[in-house]
Amino acid sequence: MKTTGTKQQLSREELAGIRWKISTRSTNNGGNCVEAGPLGDDSGRIAVRHSHHPEGSVIIYTRAEWDAFLAGAKDGEFDFTS
Repeated sequence: MKTTGTKQQLSREELAGIRWKISTRSTNNGGNCVEAGPLGDDSGRIAVRHSHHPEGSVIIYTRAEWDAFLAGAKDGEFDFTS
């Protein structure tokens, strides 16, 4: 699978500039702790990570990728029930 070239490695300064928001669907006990936030560089890119492991991996999406994911989630495309 070839990626589109979205830069995935962030500097400490870039990470510090992210305004993280924890999902209201996340729970403290269950480990369902996803948080996301826009990078502070006006690129429109969105970072996503596990809030219990903030020092762990961060995935970066372009604004178009993030918008496509949100639209699909709202349409139920990621309701993996089977």
